[in-house]
Amino acid sequence: MRSERGWLAAAAGILAGALVLRLWGISHGLPYVYNADENAHFVPRAVGMFGHSYNPNYFVNPPAYTYLLHVAFELRWGSREALGDALAADRASVFELARVVSALLGTLAVGLLLWAGRRLLGRAAGLVAGALLAVAFLPVHYSHLALNDVPTLAPVCLTLVGVAGVYRHNRLRDYALAGAALGVACATKYTAGILLVTLLAAAAFAPVAGPRVRGLALAGVLALAGFLLANPYALLDFDAFREGISRQSEASGDGGGKLGLSTDSGVLYYLGTATWGLGWLPALAALGGVIGLALRDRRLAAVLVPAPLLFLAFMGLQDRFFARWLLPVYPLLCLLAGWAAVAAAAWLTARLRRLPLRAGPVAAALGLLLCAQGLVFSIHNDAVLAREDTRQLARDWMVANVPIRSKVVVEPFTPAAWAADAESVREGTGNGFRWNKWPTTRAPDDLGGGVIRFEDYERTTRPELLGAYARGGYCWVVTGSTQYGRAFAEPGEVPRAIAYYAALERDAELAYEVRPLEGGGARLPFSYDFSFNAYPLNYERMGPEVRIFKLRGGRC
Repeated sequence: MRSERGWLAAAAGILAGALVLRLWGISHGLPYVYNADENAHFVPRAVGMFGHSYNPNYFVNPPAYTYLLHVAFELRWGSREALGDALAADRASVFELARVVSALLGTLAVGLLLWAGRRLLGRAAGLVAGALLAVAFLPVHYSHLALNDVPTLAPVCLTLVGVAGVYRHNRLRDYALAGAALGVACATKYTAGILLVTLLAAAAFAPVAGPRVRGLALAGVLALAGFLLANPYALLDFDAFREGISRQSEASGDGGGKLGLSTDSGVLYYLGTATWGLGWLPALAALGGVIGLALRDRRLAAVLVPAPLLFLAFMGLQDRFFARWLLPVYPLLCLLAGWAAVAAAAWLTARLRRLPLRAGPVAAALGLLLCAQGLVFSIHNDAVLAREDTRQLARDWMVANVPIRSKVVVEPFTPAAWAADAESVREGTGNGFRWNKWPTTRAPDDLGGGVIRFEDYERTTRPELLGAYARGGYCWVVTGSTQYGRAFAEPGEVPRAIAYYAALERDAELAYEVRPLEGGGARLPFSYDFSFNAYPLNYERMGPEVRIFKLRGGRC
């Protein structure tokens, strides 16, 4: 009884810590939403459901998280009119609520992994696994964003609760739980389907007899039911669903627009991200868990090991890769690391019999050691998120120094709302923008015209644009390292962009500069990871380096 109370107290402490880490800094950047995916996908579509049917009309990402946000907005504001008023008066409150939902689901995932780990591996390993997920950098950081990556972890971990029951008890109710949760997980993020491998292995290698065939059939039916319950228009609007799946596949395989990618090997990239997204010691412990289970418990190894390896191979073969795309298998990596910590503790106490050591406290000490990196970097990240973003500081400077109605060129590293405010409407500009912006999202006519993606902006930049700016009276040029950093990462791909920035340095006056690094600091190379989070410990605030130039000549 005492050990049970101790376990519950430890689990409660882990959950409380996980919640604090996920809520601290939750309002970062607001009222501006700087993450392009957060600004474009789930929140706008959840809001849009107030004006039309529940068909998301968008299946590139599955809609379960969108539906959940819609429910949250309904509970908070109650009507389309009230939500519209909130968006107009306090847009930050809408995104803040969406982020809180993500943070709560991320915390729920920790609790469910504690439960799954306890059922599958025992109390101590379950605590270590849950603690790792609670503090690991990537799950904590993305709990601060209204994206589907962290919300997916909740049904993924619930699937693992069912998988643990299948492996240990082989009962129909565990098949039912695993199947239903898997369906919801896939309706939140398609790649969560990798957990099917884990469920099949648990059924095949469970050391106890049970209704394997009937159980898997039940799990399959409930998985389909769970998927359709959370994504009903996959069936009701099947053509749009199929098109969305196709577009998602094409997007994952299209690396053409990703200027600045640091490596061509997705497998090596994802292995590298595990050393900071999960942590060096936890990643090595997970590897130790793979080897140890293969030697000591091949049945359990067959349950926990294949899914992460297959997922790594599949994701690594795509043309585009981002660290957060590996999150669906982080719970499995945490379980492997938890098993390794407990096995190492047992080995140490057996070898050091002369010392007054017990396996439990040693396992706890090893677990704390495994959590150290994630805890340090997550706390630092939260503290940085809670400070003003570099883009906010740059905007404040512009409000004070760049007259309203001035013509400005702003590289596409900020949302449209960044250049707008109510004052501009009162002053009579008419379009809601404080400054008149050069259309940086439109390609020049000699390059075919049309709308360009912000990822392709550097491919259209050239020195001749500076003369066009000045002649048109666009005297201010606002640049951000999350744009120009892509060009300097691969200068051979965009020589005209490199020449453009050299001409800007030469022919314009640098009026303002702000950097995310402590004390200004030296510039860091562009990274699709560290340019968009605060993992490096010398980051003082979020955001890119922002440089504001004033042009000479022409009408300037």
